[in-house]
Amino acid sequence: MSDTFCTDCKRYTEVVLDHAAGDTVCSECGLVLESRSIDETSEWRTFADDSGSNDPNRVGVPVNPLLSDGVLSTFMSPGLNGPNGDVSLARLKNRGGDPHRAIVVAFKSITNMADRLSLVTTIKDRASEIYKRLEDQKCTRGRNLEALVAGCIYIACRQEGKPRTVKEICSIASGATKKEIGRAKEFIVKQLKVEMGESMEMGTIHAEDYLRRFCSNLGMRHEEVKAVEETVLKSGEFDIRRSPISIAAAIIFMITQLSDSKKPLRDISIATTVAEGTIKNTYKDIYPHAAKIVPDWYTKERDLKNLCCSKF
Repeated sequence: MSDTFCTDCKRYTEVVLDHAAGDTVCSECGLVLESRSIDETSEWRTFADDSGSNDPNRVGVPVNPLLSDGVLSTFMSPGLNGPNGDVSLARLKNRGGDPHRAIVVAFKSITNMADRLSLVTTIKDRASEIYKRLEDQKCTRGRNLEALVAGCIYIACRQEGKPRTVKEICSIASGATKKEIGRAKEFIVKQLKVEMGESMEMGTIHAEDYLRRFCSNLGMRHEEVKAVEETVLKSGEFDIRRSPISIAAAIIFMITQLSDSKKPLRDISIATTVAEGTIKNTYKDIYPHAAKIVPDWYTKERDLKNLCCSKF
């Protein structure tokens, strides 16, 4: 799923892609935002000979502008030249290696990771561009491919304004640890001279960047999500020296404690990938400002008194 502006909800909402019907549907109100979408993935057809073979052969690989110097190749089925095929053709095919093999493997890994994180195509393309720049500088040899790919995805998400935490990316990178991904990210930034922090190229991370995804993982109601978003915006007026992810997790915990459907701290920790101890400490920093940042329409003053910090 991805975020798209819904003309019915009048805001950005998560949408679901129905590949069978070619529709893009708003997950909030069910409005079909786009219909008859064209599937631009590779086409598959069967070129079977008279022997009855049903092996599918791709018409052609998708055009990839990052492999602009690639050459199209033709593979002849053994059935066209007898049961054993042409030995000379086989030798010519196996002579030399594919110069794009390594980068194609990396692109496939980027696609697999991005799909598991439900990332949009623009983020996949951005991550592929970053890896291609590394490959052009001949600095990928001998390094952990999974860590490099994960680092490219992290930076791409930041640049496209859809940040993911390192823990989230680490959860789908089977061949790399959080520490390795962090080192790979720093290596990529240093190698390509991509400015971090407040640079326009990378973008600054804010707590609200994570809210909708975290709230969705917890199954929170629309009213609760709206209260969390407003609380996070107001919290920016105060000097809360915590990471944006920690602030988002602590405010989600605060709002759910005021609602009927209270969420256990452990569930919030799992959904936000923030340690329980970190959520507790951040909550203690935010608690003194609760009366000023929690929306009036969501709670009343006597309800705020039920928020107790001493139990931590």
